[in-house]
Amino acid sequence: MSKSKSITLLVGCCLLAGVLVAGLLFPVAGGLGLVSNRAADTMQNVSSELIEGQVPEVTTMTDVNGKPIAYLYDQRRTQVGYNDISPEMIRAIISVEDRRFLDHDGVDWKGTIRAFLKNQSSGEVQQGASTIDQQYVKNYQLLVLAQNDAERRAATETTPARKLKEVRMALTLENTLTNQIKKDRNLSDEEAKQEAKKEIVTRYLNVVPFGNGAYGIEAAAWTYFNKPAKDLTVPESAMLAGMVQSSSALDPYTNPDGVLERRNTVLETMVSNFPNRADEYRAAMDTPLGVVPTPNTLPNGCISAADAGFFCDYALQFLAENGMTKDAIARGGYTIRTTLDPAVQASTKAGVEKFTDPNLDGVATVMSVIKPGNESHDIMAMASSRVYGLDQNLNQTVQPQPFSMVGDGAGSIFKIFTVAAAMENGLGAGSSLAVPPTFQAQGMGSSDGANGCPPATYCVKNDGKYPARMSVTDALAQSPNTAFVKLLKDVGVAPAVDMAVRLGMRSYASPGSSGDGEQSLADYFKQSNLGSFTLGPTAVNALELSNVGATLASHGVWCPPNPIASITQPKRDRYGNEVIDANGAPAVQEVAFDRPQCEKVVEPGLADTLANAMSADDRGAGTAAGAAGSVGWGLPLASKTGTTEAHRSSGFIGFTNNFAAAAYTYNDSPTPSELCSGPLRQCSSGTLYGGSEPARTWFNAMLPIANNFGPTALPPNDPAYVAGVGGTAVPSVAGMTASAATSRLEAAGFRVAQAETESAQAVGTVVSASPEGSAIAGSTITIYVSTGQVQQQPTSRAPAPPTTITVPGIGPIEIPAG
Repeated sequence: MSKSKSITLLVGCCLLAGVLVAGLLFPVAGGLGLVSNRAADTMQNVSSELIEGQVPEVTTMTDVNGKPIAYLYDQRRTQVGYNDISPEMIRAIISVEDRRFLDHDGVDWKGTIRAFLKNQSSGEVQQGASTIDQQYVKNYQLLVLAQNDAERRAATETTPARKLKEVRMALTLENTLTNQIKKDRNLSDEEAKQEAKKEIVTRYLNVVPFGNGAYGIEAAAWTYFNKPAKDLTVPESAMLAGMVQSSSALDPYTNPDGVLERRNTVLETMVSNFPNRADEYRAAMDTPLGVVPTPNTLPNGCISAADAGFFCDYALQFLAENGMTKDAIARGGYTIRTTLDPAVQASTKAGVEKFTDPNLDGVATVMSVIKPGNESHDIMAMASSRVYGLDQNLNQTVQPQPFSMVGDGAGSIFKIFTVAAAMENGLGAGSSLAVPPTFQAQGMGSSDGANGCPPATYCVKNDGKYPARMSVTDALAQSPNTAFVKLLKDVGVAPAVDMAVRLGMRSYASPGSSGDGEQSLADYFKQSNLGSFTLGPTAVNALELSNVGATLASHGVWCPPNPIASITQPKRDRYGNEVIDANGAPAVQEVAFDRPQCEKVVEPGLADTLANAMSADDRGAGTAAGAAGSVGWGLPLASKTGTTEAHRSSGFIGFTNNFAAAAYTYNDSPTPSELCSGPLRQCSSGTLYGGSEPARTWFNAMLPIANNFGPTALPPNDPAYVAGVGGTAVPSVAGMTASAATSRLEAAGFRVAQAETESAQAVGTVVSASPEGSAIAGSTITIYVSTGQVQQQPTSRAPAPPTTITVPGIGPIEIPAG
């Protein structure tokens, strides 16, 4: 029966009814025009959303293989189509909620008048006579559109004004859907109306709450019966249809008798509405509820992601920074396939925990593994020794340890940035570096008079004996401090700091990272011109440190550490129905977000040559040789250890063509304390080095999966960067007098420092200079002048043997200085 016929019939039966309908639809509330305009505005604002029918759904985050690692949602809901809902559920909900659903046009006028009369006689709103259309409108406004408490109250207030809006929207919804379906599918009026009815009842069942965190019929079916909605039986359907009345009060686990009574009430309406199946429905009244022992729920958020919890948090942060908010994700029903490789993650987590107990007081180790590439730097693993959780008594944490600024610094790992900046300014990787026992740098900070250091001077000395000159490769492997502070003075603090930021330490450029107002750490080091920068004395983001390796392994291309492989969601038609592809499977569509772009930050030849210059740390006299040997590591590797002066944090970075990773151990307690090695612990006099637990963590984590991605290799050297690109040729001064050599070098634009060396050549004769070949314009060249005596000819240029300590359960560890 059409709306016009319904109204005509009702008015013909009772003139008073027509007056009452008018009173309901146009109450006196500030004037007829005001109410009508407000209703029209509301209808216009929500009509498009209602027609589209989009509702919040569960987002699933998976690993790279598609296995779920976390579920993220505001409302636990999975939309289903009409054909994916049991016909018994359709019959049950129509029987109990709106038995004239198939006949009216969105509003049951007969029921509306009856309710109005009842409400008028009682003096309050007792009956609503809401159709399924109207209930859908109300629930949609409450559960989908309302953004705050005021809007939620407005969506459910029991006032004639709200009822008027609801009626108008219901009429608009059904009329619009019917006309659209008629046009889209070329149907008759009656056929289009019936299809619209199917659409509306499906949307209603998809939106309403069923208690225990279940929204929509599919979630309800799994929650209470562990089955999809299409398989619901008669009594199961009747129970769920009855619960819609009050999903909080009608809980089968807390009020089973009430739910049973309500279920049987629904079955009685089905007996009345479908008399041909009366015996079947009556028989169903004698069956138990049949719910599962406890409701099936779904964990929500990264807290349920176990070892992947830190990675899950980072993925959400990454998306939020690039245009997709957490709220949008929690409502979008997406499938977020991440880059997390379960094999790499498991091996990384095992390596981290092997040397750093999760319950260790005040000490944590973090490590991330990144896949190099020119278009993306995909994160394959992210781990912390701490368990991701909320119980602080068990040393659990949800703090973003692996991807935030923590610890006291990466120590000598920062020497990489000094070398890279020097190579960009003309230092050849094949050059040698001067290694004085001590070095005083004026204008580069102050050592505050320590150990007799002059005022306004930064003084450093080496911990152990080194040759007077070392190749760049040997210097990176054995890490004498004086060589790199001297090199930093030559290249300048600002270029080295800028190089660190370019290669990956992007947090150093963030305003406020220095802890002093809006000043960044990068600006702090540059403005203060601090020579300590090359010794890495400030907190680091260990994920960014891993990405430095990925940038160098990617031939100088920086990309942000990327956790996202793809984002998809079910493809739906204009009515919100799932689209099926040619293979009969649900179709999906890619969801775009603002992916940040990669950048070429250094020349490929520089990155490749620097990688080769870093290839000796895991062998020979390298500071990580003991750790590499302990696991039998024999693959090509570019790497560097680092330790802060106070031994409060240390790290190890290593990379190949297939992966890059940094292990970082630091004091994570509120109270600063030095750290000791073997076993790892807080102590009063630190002995932790980058070559001990951090390096051992790295090698133990990476060895089991190192060959999972193809042959492991380092790129070839670029001869131009071995010789020095754009540098100034260093004149040959060997055999000259010190004064003549100084004059020649100064004429070439260099500064000159002089050191003595044992040699059989005549006293005062220059034996060699460092660097040789090519050097940074205006830098200092050290000339080595013969003493005329040879007391003892060294058999090699290696430093004295490193200190050896014995770690219980591990064995001896060699700890070179640096």
